[in-house]
Amino acid sequence: MKIDLKKFDFESNKILSSLSEKSRSIISAKSEHLKFKKGKLIFYEQGIPTGTFLIKKGRAKIFKTGLDGKDQIFYVYKEGDLLGYHALLCNESYEDSCEALEDCEIDFISKTNFDRLVDDIPQLKQLLIQNMSHEFGVLVNTITVLAQKPLRERLALWLLILNEKYYKEEIQLPREDLANLIGTARESLGRLLKDFKEEKLISIEGRFIRCTHTSKLLRIASSEYA
Repeated sequence: MKIDLKKFDFESNKILSSLSEKSRSIISAKSEHLKFKKGKLIFYEQGIPTGTFLIKKGRAKIFKTGLDGKDQIFYVYKEGDLLGYHALLCNESYEDSCEALEDCEIDFISKTNFDRLVDDIPQLKQLLIQNMSHEFGVLVNTITVLAQKPLRERLALWLLILNEKYYKEEIQLPREDLANLIGTARESLGRLLKDFKEEKLISIEGRFIRCTHTSKLLRIASSEYA
């Protein structure tokens, strides 16, 4: 079965972009501009939510730390994505952590302002509910891939996702994060990246990875290879 990369996209950028310009201006006026250095936590597992976050610049990862202390990355957010609102709507503590992958600029909307905005902008509430439903499907797809697909297929899939959604030319994700994203040890990732390079599926220059044969990577991710 051919992999549909869109089924692995939260589409969190569509929440606010789907609103009218007037509504977006109202939200912007209620926001506080914050900066997070690379490696800083934006929120953390079991923390009490105090607001929601809109990435204006940079990328951030959401992850959960297992009993063995190993992180499992579930998603990478980029510019335009709204995040952290799930815990607010559920009135629960965070189930995961979010860390800046690079220096980030973020608009923070406090819980008080967020609650008022949801009441004052009916379409916002509808979009949040729709997106939560969509994200559930994305997480189901992600968990299924992690549980059922071999490592080779998982790596091919995530290289395609990273290439398509975030980087376009050169993937700049640290090796440790890439290993945590596909659910393997860094050493195993290194060996497989070497294999992919020898098969001319990718090229590697330092910490940068370039997908040089996306059609074959897609066939591998879709289990359509000999």
